[in-house]
Amino acid sequence: MSEQSEQHVESHDPPVPDAYAAFMRTGWADREQVLAPHPVVPWAAARRERLAEQFSGERLVVPAGGFKVRANDTDYRFRAETAHTHLSGNQTSDAVLVVESGESVLYARPRSSRETDEFFRDRQYGELWAGSRPSLRELSDSLGIETRHVDELPDRLTGAAKTRVLRGVDSRVDGLVAADEGRDQELARVLSELRLVKDAWELDELQAACDITTLGFEDAVREWERALELGERWIEGTFFRRARAMGNDLGYDSIVGGGSHATTLHWIENTGQLTPGTLVLLDMGAEATSLHTADVTRTLPVDGRFTPLQHDLYTLVLQAQQAGFEAVRPGNAFRAPHEAAMRVLAHGLADLDLLPVSPEEALAPDSRVYARWTLHGTSHMLGMDVHDCAATDPATYPGGPLEEGMVLTVEPGLYFQADDLLVPAELRGIGIRIEDDLVVTADGYRNLSEALPREPDAVEEWMGRLRG
Repeated sequence: MSEQSEQHVESHDPPVPDAYAAFMRTGWADREQVLAPHPVVPWAAARRERLAEQFSGERLVVPAGGFKVRANDTDYRFRAETAHTHLSGNQTSDAVLVVESGESVLYARPRSSRETDEFFRDRQYGELWAGSRPSLRELSDSLGIETRHVDELPDRLTGAAKTRVLRGVDSRVDGLVAADEGRDQELARVLSELRLVKDAWELDELQAACDITTLGFEDAVREWERALELGERWIEGTFFRRARAMGNDLGYDSIVGGGSHATTLHWIENTGQLTPGTLVLLDMGAEATSLHTADVTRTLPVDGRFTPLQHDLYTLVLQAQQAGFEAVRPGNAFRAPHEAAMRVLAHGLADLDLLPVSPEEALAPDSRVYARWTLHGTSHMLGMDVHDCAATDPATYPGGPLEEGMVLTVEPGLYFQADDLLVPAELRGIGIRIEDDLVVTADGYRNLSEALPREPDAVEEWMGRLRG
């Protein structure tokens, strides 16, 4: 599995004479640490227990995944597979969680001993190249789970036990167990559905991600003069700095859409300038160190104040978002916030004399012509993945009801393309989205991202105060 005998070296690396290798293996202090249990330990144990109960008597294999190549011999920064970390807390590469008969074992790749050359030669795993990996004991102490060397995994996966694998994460693991598409897909579904309702620890982590995100938005506005000078990428870089300094990373590539770029839903090139008199759409989210992510959007006036037209359009989107908020409560359909927001936008588009039919006709499932200017759904689940729980049974999500503890976005938008001849010229190139992260409570909702202002007057005051 780990192939520790094969060093990850490159052709341009200098040769390693025997004398050098022997010398490097001597004179090192003991590195073992005593680690306190990670706060996720009891929560992860409870999740594994719930999983095992759904597959009694079966062996469940959930890999963390390995490194992915960015270019030639450079890898992307490793990010563990969501289900693996959700169940174990582990974020080291190449690890595999095995849950069987209520017992769980984490098969991990620890740091190499100083008996081999790996620690000073291997670019991917070597401590002197990539940093120190935890030992098996350190992982076990921290995560509260039995931990064995990943080289033992092939022997564990032999035998007659009925085995399901989370496929497509680690090709080496996929190759150890014959695939059963239906059974493996059922495991993927259950792993997604385990994350639909967040526990208290997850809600705290999502709040932390939103708090970091708020600070990142504030950073961007404080550096507005540099953004005016250097454009969208200055905001992208400013927000990234906060996400990395206080969290793990970005939850997704930041969208910084100035002017007509705001009408491209996933504009991540961020190569444009900020033009006075226009709007800029910022869709950005920080990922906490636990891998839970925020997903927040604000649309800001580049000049710090909305024009009358921008104010009216922004207010329409805000009213649609508020209608979506009010539809977030236990028992309501997941799609209820979307339907509520779209009713507001369809009537607003009618007031702008844009619809070819009445709002009621436009809202009919066999028409939806209003969606030319709204484009996307209003909500998605949020958690460790920005689009969380994606393998869930569609009858449950998105087809089912909301439950207390679910976390979802509410993010309506209006998008008037620059070349849309069906709208007046003054609307062309304007894109507005407002997005917040809501947790479903017993009597409605709580807005995790409420620290960022939404009302247009509050947005203007906030920008003016931060810009000094």
